[in-house]
Amino acid sequence: MQIRRGPTLALAALTVGLLTATISTPAQAAPAQTATPLSLPGVADVVSAGDRVFVSGGYSSTEVVVTSATGTVVGTLSGLPGPSDLLLSADRQTLYVALPSANAIAAFNTGSLTESARYDTGAGECPSSLALTGRYLWFGYGCDQWGGNIGRIDLGRQPAVVTTGVATGQDFYDAPLLTAASQNRSVLLAGQPGLSPASVYAYTIGTGGTLSAPRENEFMAVGSNLRDVALDPTGTTVFTASGAPYVVQAFPFADISTPSVTYPTGAYPNAVEVSRDGTKIAGGADASYDPDVFLFRADGTELAHFELNDDLSPGALAWAPNGARVYAVSYDWTGDHPVTLHVLPVPAG
Repeated sequence: MQIRRGPTLALAALTVGLLTATISTPAQAAPAQTATPLSLPGVADVVSAGDRVFVSGGYSSTEVVVTSATGTVVGTLSGLPGPSDLLLSADRQTLYVALPSANAIAAFNTGSLTESARYDTGAGECPSSLALTGRYLWFGYGCDQWGGNIGRIDLGRQPAVVTTGVATGQDFYDAPLLTAASQNRSVLLAGQPGLSPASVYAYTIGTGGTLSAPRENEFMAVGSNLRDVALDPTGTTVFTASGAPYVVQAFPFADISTPSVTYPTGAYPNAVEVSRDGTKIAGGADASYDPDVFLFRADGTELAHFELNDDLSPGALAWAPNGARVYAVSYDWTGDHPVTLHVLPVPAG
């Protein structure tokens, strides 16, 4: 369900906005961009392995579309029940695909596009989000309200060992949104979607993949209707995109109470992604008739913004590993336009 304008969100935005100062600078003209229609009924996620880009079709689909770095369709991963969240290994040679409709996670070789493994998540039904910290592949799962939790796959053991319910004493309203830091294997961030006010939980990973009692954000700090979360490469900064306030927010991982930087996106932020080197932030919003994707320096200075002409799908942003491009996937909720992959050049600076 897409967030639309209404009194509740407007009040939440005003309430949080009173607590937060934003950095606003004049926007530069957007560079040229390209768009490629995709034969998908919907969209869930997008990731870039460098030479290849992967777009999953979501619950109503059975495919992940594969394109070149410039957006040309080059292949398809087919026969997948409801492919949702996508995740790349550190070396970008393995693509993990969450399959909530099959209670499983599939692994593919990004070069040959062949399936190399499939992990049954068992009691961890409807795995919908993924994160990786070294040998541990984490998944947020949950089919029913207040039935969500976090599972762990130990890839360092053969066969791999699946453990569910590792967020001891914590119930999530829905499958939690997970993210990890590429250069820090000791932290994990989980977001609570679907609630107002929203919550995020910062975990420290201990021996054997145990999770510490989490630190939670201060009340109302994250805002309402959480749509996406991210961590910088070192795991020291948390990023959130919520329906309100109308900014992507950055918080210290150690103290999720007051934003250290904000990134103005307009109404209903729904996506955030950090570049591989941590110097740039991409933020997106489901804002009608306004730019959909914004690129910022880490300090909040805007580099560029882009109009997609359709709605940005929640969480559907990805940086190219070299930072030269951002990938965004749009959809049209009326069904009149196809799902579209947009390749957005990143300006220097």
